[in-house]
Amino acid sequence: MLSLLSLRKQIDAGSLTPREAIALSTAAIAEHEPEIQALVSRNPVPFVAEQGPLAGIAVGVKDILDTADLPTQMGSPIYEGWRPRADAAAVARLRRLGAVPLAKTTTTAFAFLDPTQTRNPRHPGHTPGGSSAGSAAAVSAGMLPLALGTQTGGSVIRPAAYCGVVGMKPSFGLLPTVGMKCFSWTLDTLGLFTAGVADAALALAQMTGRPGIDLPTTNPGTPRIGVVLQDFCADAEPEALDALERVRAAAEAIGSRVCDVVLPAVFAEAFGFHGTIQDFEAAQALNWEYATHRANLGPLLRAHLDDAQNVSPNSYDASLKVAGRARRQLPDQFAEHDLDVILTLSAPGPAPEGYASTGDSRFNRLWTLMGVPCVTVPVGSTPTGLPLGVQVIARHGDDARALKAAHCVETLMREQNH
Repeated sequence: MLSLLSLRKQIDAGSLTPREAIALSTAAIAEHEPEIQALVSRNPVPFVAEQGPLAGIAVGVKDILDTADLPTQMGSPIYEGWRPRADAAAVARLRRLGAVPLAKTTTTAFAFLDPTQTRNPRHPGHTPGGSSAGSAAAVSAGMLPLALGTQTGGSVIRPAAYCGVVGMKPSFGLLPTVGMKCFSWTLDTLGLFTAGVADAALALAQMTGRPGIDLPTTNPGTPRIGVVLQDFCADAEPEALDALERVRAAAEAIGSRVCDVVLPAVFAEAFGFHGTIQDFEAAQALNWEYATHRANLGPLLRAHLDDAQNVSPNSYDASLKVAGRARRQLPDQFAEHDLDVILTLSAPGPAPEGYASTGDSRFNRLWTLMGVPCVTVPVGSTPTGLPLGVQVIARHGDDARALKAAHCVETLMREQNH
């Protein structure tokens, strides 16, 4: 995989030019894209800035984010060939930093569940996840050092785990969603895919103008960890649970205090209401497409929006109140158990076989609803080579702590696997 941090170090040292760095991505795309099919469109003659903290960094942009120089087609024939007049705010920020938005990556239609043609680079017979599969797969295949995705349920964390890369869903509102096709304004969150945790930390620090998010050069220390298994939803698969236990044992071996945490009932209640909130808002956000182009919606999305018409404002309002109570109580869980981060699963197991499903987001939905920063860390693979990941979660606004703990986990598991 291409490392953003490594590329920037070479550019700063003068051993690589920004144009040469972009050429590495271009060559990798030529080699891998015919098989992976992670890209929708690509700029054949991009402008390459010579200066800027992200100069030389090629970026993949999920195709629900506006780009002025490439079509934004939402994964749907309804928007085939559509050209926005302006970049989404996050894309514009990347350009100002010197990065090159080189390609649009595949998305399920309107970032829902109808699968794309993208293949999992680590195991082509298994799903790469959704809805940001193109971004995850492009980074996993070594085509891009940075790609943007979005998460409404689990569409950054899960495909990152399935494809064996780092996925970062920042705190809700930290990255702007201006210029992004909305599915649920309460839940939609812009996220990042990179080769390593340090890459994600650098990118997020630069994109937000918050240098404190970047990883410290000093020893990351021993995070205080609470393990959450979400006993209110279906059990995970043995491979995923084994990976979580390996991380626990490795953290304890370096002196981290690790404890089990059972969340109070309000979190189970909030978990159950994620769908009500999402569906009520999706029915409004996609009202024009549903009313005028229903036949051209993907079959899963079409059926879902049919049902979503029946969600009442009273149900929606009640769900928001429960979610609000859970959000207010979550900091108390960190304080009560004296935690830096929560450790849980990124997905119920490795990527499912076949392409009919993008996987299950049950270990992601609560944390998206809580608006907290989440980082998927690759932690090895099954005997058949399917990647496994764990998820590191911190308080809202504490993205730096989430990344620092994730980097600690990444370092531990890298040492263990080698």
